[in-house]
Amino acid sequence: MHQTKTGILLANLGTPDAPTPGAVKRYLRQFLSDKRVVDTSRLLWWPLLRGVILPIRSPRVAKLYQS
Repeated sequence: MHQTKTGILLANLGTPDAPTPGAVKRYLRQFLSDKRVVDTSRLLWWPLLRGVILPIRSPRVAKLYQS
């Protein structure tokens, strides 16, 4: 019988410079703009990222970093 092996890679991809909405927004913008992280059409992704994800997630995530 042939067994398939599964591996798990854990990597720390960084953190914001400070637990503030502005710092989290900069970090998320840089991280989520990387083509190796999000592999989709830029034409679709950028409006979603800048118009929805960054304005909503940045303040929420900043609160989590503060706690």
